[in-house]
Amino acid sequence: MTIQLIAIDIDDTLLSSRGHLLASTITAVQRAVARGVKVVLCTGRPLAGVQPFLTQLGITGDDQYVITYNGAVTESVAGRVVAKHLIDNADYRKLTAFGQARHVPFHVLDEHSTVYTADRDVNWVTVIQAWENKAGVLVRQPDELPTDFQIAKGAFVGDAPQLDAVETQVKQAFSDDLYVVRADANFLECMPAGVNKGQALKDLATILDLAPAAVMAIGDGQNDLPMFAFAETAVAMGNAVPAAKAAATAVTTSQDEGGVAAAIEKFVLAN
Repeated sequence: MTIQLIAIDIDDTLLSSRGHLLASTITAVQRAVARGVKVVLCTGRPLAGVQPFLTQLGITGDDQYVITYNGAVTESVAGRVVAKHLIDNADYRKLTAFGQARHVPFHVLDEHSTVYTADRDVNWVTVIQAWENKAGVLVRQPDELPTDFQIAKGAFVGDAPQLDAVETQVKQAFSDDLYVVRADANFLECMPAGVNKGQALKDLATILDLAPAAVMAIGDGQNDLPMFAFAETAVAMGNAVPAAKAAATAVTTSQDEGGVAAAIEKFVLAN
């Protein structure tokens, strides 16, 4: 079956190691879109952190889609929300308390791309994420926010050894109620139970009446594995973690070698 939707992770996949789009990537995506293929960016970022790349790629309109917050929100490029799954206030408070008790940096994003943290000493990863997402960092304790305050995603962040030391504890404490995934070395992320990139991709494909055989997913990390489980064509980057390569149906070149463009050329444009 012809591929009609390409789901692409952003960091360490769509972007080079310098955080930029390669010219070959832009060209390949634009050629696919011109053929009527949906190109869906699937990311832990909010829409504000995705918009600059959508603009560069020329992906616009209410009939193009993005999957944000690792699947918590699916929306059109124009901002129309298709599906939304948020973490309630009680779990937000539990996550915050966990981080404070163990002195592990923790921040959250609401559905409007705003970053919040209860940490007075804001971690460098939080600062970078806020900058990437065109958002400020609001330092607030849970009691300073409305009692119905909900979040799209929570993230324990910091240096890799610090997260290595608490990853098992976080999963033991919260995996019964939340989806917990090590997005990369500096992010241990929490989403609502049952929410991940793969489920969001499956739901979007259902809305668009597309079978898994019509979907290709490209990624590099553990949070891309649910996408790989759904899409019939699952492509791991050359720089992907071993688990992603093992779960993929194909491996392309690295993020700095035009891996996304090579995959699109091979599985979409050459057919």
